[in-house]
Amino acid sequence: MVEPAAPTIAYFSDVLCLWAYVAQIKLDELRRHFGTQIRMEYHFLPLFGNVAGWLESSWSARGGVSAYARHVLQMAQQFPHIEIHPDIWLRNTPPTSASCHLFLKAIQLLEKANQISAEPQAQHADKSLFEEAMWRCRLGFFRDLQNIAERSTQDAIATSLGLPLNAIHEQIDSGQAYAALCADFTAKEKHLVEGSPTFLLPGGRQKLYGNVGYRIIEANIHELLTHSDERASWC
Repeated sequence: MVEPAAPTIAYFSDVLCLWAYVAQIKLDELRRHFGTQIRMEYHFLPLFGNVAGWLESSWSARGGVSAYARHVLQMAQQFPHIEIHPDIWLRNTPPTSASCHLFLKAIQLLEKANQISAEPQAQHADKSLFEEAMWRCRLGFFRDLQNIAERSTQDAIATSLGLPLNAIHEQIDSGQAYAALCADFTAKEKHLVEGSPTFLLPGGRQKLYGNVGYRIIEANIHELLTHSDERASWC
């Protein structure tokens, strides 16, 4: 008897989003709790595609970059499991998240083509190589104050993980990674994804957006796993 395929949970985020950085612990717990019962599929949003423009439109009337930096530090104090550099957003700020997303899509394409392993890696707390690269991009920005938009920073992350730089660059230079990133943007519009991070359950029926508590996410996935689409509902 063929086992049914594990349902796919789509996860939309921007690597420069504080709430997605905070939410990593939830992704880790989902991995520990559900294992191969679910499949995570990662998509990227252009929330910080134009950092200067976003800061101007969202924070110029509220004190500018310095006010936003204070806001991020204040929010981060609520979450002791994350580390934030005290100069976040004030120095070495990436001008865009797009180039980092492109780098990550290139790695994701190599994973899908079986050119790198998609298996959980014990040395990376059971993250796949792609998932660990994504996490190191977030750490590089929020904790280490790196300009993760720069190819040299991205290459250093890839090298530290033993990933094939030439193959990554080929995915970018050929346009394949651009196409994959554009597909993410199309998926965002199709499913009316509002922001980062968003968990989208199969069929698009449930969207869990923003700083949603882990127990809510867990309960929704439990419901997904225990109730098929064919099961009658009383409501």
